[in-house]
Amino acid sequence: MPEYMSLVLFATVFGVLLLGFPVAFTLGGVSLIFGYFTFGMGFFQLLPLRIWGTMENLVLIAVPLFVYMGMMFEKSGLAEELLETMAMLFGKLRGGLAISVVVVGAVLAASTGIVGATVVTMGLLSLPTMLKRGYSPELSTGTICASGTLGQIIPPSIVLVLLGSVLNVPIGDMFIGAIIPGLILVGMYILWIILVAFFRPQSAPAMPAQELADFRKSGMYRKIIRAFLLPFFLIVAVLGSIFAGIASPTEAAAVGAMGATLLTIWQKKLNLHTLREVMRGTTTLTCMVFILIVGATAFGLVFRGMGGDRYITNLILGAGMEPHHFLLIVMLVVFVAGFFIDFIEITFIIVPVVAPIFQLMGIDLLWVGILIAMNLQTSFLTPPFGFSLFYLKGVSPPEITTTQIYKGIIPFVGIQLICLFIVVVWPETVTWLPKYMAR
Repeated sequence: MPEYMSLVLFATVFGVLLLGFPVAFTLGGVSLIFGYFTFGMGFFQLLPLRIWGTMENLVLIAVPLFVYMGMMFEKSGLAEELLETMAMLFGKLRGGLAISVVVVGAVLAASTGIVGATVVTMGLLSLPTMLKRGYSPELSTGTICASGTLGQIIPPSIVLVLLGSVLNVPIGDMFIGAIIPGLILVGMYILWIILVAFFRPQSAPAMPAQELADFRKSGMYRKIIRAFLLPFFLIVAVLGSIFAGIASPTEAAAVGAMGATLLTIWQKKLNLHTLREVMRGTTTLTCMVFILIVGATAFGLVFRGMGGDRYITNLILGAGMEPHHFLLIVMLVVFVAGFFIDFIEITFIIVPVVAPIFQLMGIDLLWVGILIAMNLQTSFLTPPFGFSLFYLKGVSPPEITTTQIYKGIIPFVGIQLICLFIVVVWPETVTWLPKYMAR
């Protein structure tokens, strides 16, 4: 009987979420009710120990540090300089401005890992310029939204930290394994923009020749060095220290937080107001993540206590389902769930349930983790609850409609699914680099 009740618990959580109740309190509240009626008062003696064990996980300290790093870097003003410089470098090409947005999105992803900050920054800086230069609203908004979500897959990514923690995969391996899929995604975004510029040149015109000439005359090389060198310093400080084995991801996050602060001081943008904003934003986002972890811990304890993990595992294995069929079902569930709930909620509700089954089937959890991360990336772009769409709409000029933003992201969601298929067919895109660097 308890095994069947675990499915009732799972269905109840999803039902209450779809009614619009807060995720963290839904996970925790529903789990407490089911835990009490299933296990009695003894459940409340065990739960605090499980929560304390989760909170003692040193890997999770990287979350507030990476959030702080991203928010502080965004305040430094370097993103604006980088975007302006890249726009001029690619200005001679049709679609060059959109390509520069993708490249800057990738650099910001490797410097911050915060999707909201990247989308808002590029929306404020590049969208008015793209519209002024004659870019179609759909291509402009789609490029900005999609480029902003690169922070989901390009390390240091918070979702990779959380997935590594849930799957019990080293965070350093998650970061290294995500590099090639992330680069493939960036390359396919750029290829799509080039194709659009070739077949519909009126949608992605080149920059005016006079502006490019003025840029060359006004210290072009100095601007290029300044725009690239400082973000490169932060990327090397964080990812380089992890990949070289000098620092753990948590230690590297602390280095990144300090590095972002130093860059903001260098830019003369650090003051009490900036520091207060960064601290407040970091605290808010960190509290949201950790209260979700507490709720997910309660849910996991009750679900496993009812034998739900064993029940589902036996159900899948007893059905004789092949590993690739099970993987396909999980990917479809995660993709559809991304239309309605946030990536953090999917990470802590669905992933802990399916991870033991993947392990029993002998599937590489590192590969599964990157696949899920790439799949979760679409949750930022798919309506009705795609957060990137909301972020961009909030900073867009009044003439940009929600329909134009939705139309703009459709090709990029398709590109993400194609990339997901590539990584499914060729697992070496994930596993080769970690094995090579471990030699």
